[in-house]
Amino acid sequence: MKARHGFIESASSPAAGLLPVDGGSEARALRPDLALIARWMPPNSRVLDLGCGDGALMAWLQTAKGCTGYGVEIDDAAVLSCVRRGVDVIQRDIEAGLGMFGHDQFDVVVLSMAIQATKETERVLREMSAVGREGIVSFPNFGHWYHAWSILRGRMPVSREMPYEWYNTPNLHLATVRDFEDFLAKLGLEITGRAFLADGEPVKWLPSQRATQAIYRFRRAAR
Repeated sequence: MKARHGFIESASSPAAGLLPVDGGSEARALRPDLALIARWMPPNSRVLDLGCGDGALMAWLQTAKGCTGYGVEIDDAAVLSCVRRGVDVIQRDIEAGLGMFGHDQFDVVVLSMAIQATKETERVLREMSAVGREGIVSFPNFGHWYHAWSILRGRMPVSREMPYEWYNTPNLHLATVRDFEDFLAKLGLEITGRAFLADGEPVKWLPSQRATQAIYRFRRAAR
């Protein structure tokens, strides 16, 4: 089973320089945060894509960058889509643990737009950093100005990145950019790259308030 896509910024490259990764129309159609993740991905990497959905990212990485690895997904229909794409997929709840994988078995472990729905978020991140040399996480930025404005008006925010009402949302743990950076530091994880998006476009000025999505790349800090 496999994964997906095509845009990105590293810690040393400007967000304004984001370009589509070569790979045809499928890559151009990828969700913006996945496109970023794909561009960050070194060729021939061993990848674990947690909550991989339909496998689009892994499928693209396999074809365009020669990556290998697995997707992990619990939804029946999404697992079937992965199989159809030729992605090696394990049907499993990521919160059941990653004990079937060895230490540093993967070069990169990805968790895209799913961390906010995890129950034991700290354990998930610790296990990601144990089985992978690097981790990449994308999440909706709860610090976006519109969310604050909605709360000031007495309403829970509903947006493209968080399209649910308060009574049916799967999101359990919402975070701002600063919250997430503090969280990584608490876990002893070093940030090696970050990017911020709003409506699929890079955000460089006041990302904490203006970005709707944040994407972080990290690794275990040297001791």
